[in-house]
Amino acid sequence: MAQAYRTDETMDGPGPDGRGRRERARWRDGGMWRRGKVPAALALAVAALMLFHADVPNTVGNLGSLLETFLPWVGMVAVPLLLLWALLRRSATAVAALVLPVAVWGSLFGGLLSDKAVPGGDLTVVTHNVDAANPDPAGTAKDIVASGAGMVALEELSPKALPVYEQGMAAAYPYRAVEGTVALWSKYPLSGTRPVDIRLGWTRALRTTASTPEGDIAVYVAHMPSVRVHLQGGFTADQRDTSAAALGDAIAAEPLKDVLLLGDLNGTMNDRSLSPITAQMRSAQGAAGDGFGFSWPASFPMARIDQIMVKGMTPTRSWVLPRTGSDHLPVAATLKLGS
Repeated sequence: MAQAYRTDETMDGPGPDGRGRRERARWRDGGMWRRGKVPAALALAVAALMLFHADVPNTVGNLGSLLETFLPWVGMVAVPLLLLWALLRRSATAVAALVLPVAVWGSLFGGLLSDKAVPGGDLTVVTHNVDAANPDPAGTAKDIVASGAGMVALEELSPKALPVYEQGMAAAYPYRAVEGTVALWSKYPLSGTRPVDIRLGWTRALRTTASTPEGDIAVYVAHMPSVRVHLQGGFTADQRDTSAAALGDAIAAEPLKDVLLLGDLNGTMNDRSLSPITAQMRSAQGAAGDGFGFSWPASFPMARIDQIMVKGMTPTRSWVLPRTGSDHLPVAATLKLGS
């Protein structure tokens, strides 16, 4: 009788079981630690980029500020792609290397994912870049009034749309302050309104005093210049940075203890160029928000460039309102005054 021999084809043959054994063997052999050096190196590079983002220079195309504007997305996009690459390469080395960028991302942004809202608060405020090209300013005014906020700041008001907002919001907000293309509507009396020079040559910022039952608040409304990405010039933000420095100087010289800044700053809290402001004020979203609170662009929000910032008071809640006819989302916060 002929003797039967087991061959490699019988052991790892074309059947499903054979293929499974071969796949498991490829993970178990020493090659899984030798493969995937490129995705492993890229994982380490991504971790270093996030960890040392402040060291990326702005001298060429403001690349540092561009990186910081979309910094959360570096990890959110790169890590899943690198994980897929590592799995396709069956590389244990690449998978292990991904622990570092995940840890760095978690240390930078993990705290934003939890809901930090607490009960209480004396004043709810809203800020909204309403978009000069907004096709429905009346509808936007109605949406803003429905928020029930005690104060509302609007930016990018066109001369044509301003009367529409004034009419739509007058019943809910008996007091208003308008300077150039920015305005504040309030349920509390306003006084001492004046433009703030942010070195643009035209008015896109104001300062006023709101008299609330808990005391006077200095309220600033600002619309920083837009930043641009050019194919040859890179990320151009010089004018925005100059305006941020001027606004920071004005806030630093403010005599009132409680200060509120509402507006479109065209930059995130990670952007070093906003440090003249962020170094002396707290972000309501960072202190009392739930998630990243991205506000722009409204069709697919990728960055929080609309800000509510405070000094001398405590945010208790921060959130993003539903979309209006603008290319920005409105953002809101509740504040505890006199704390």
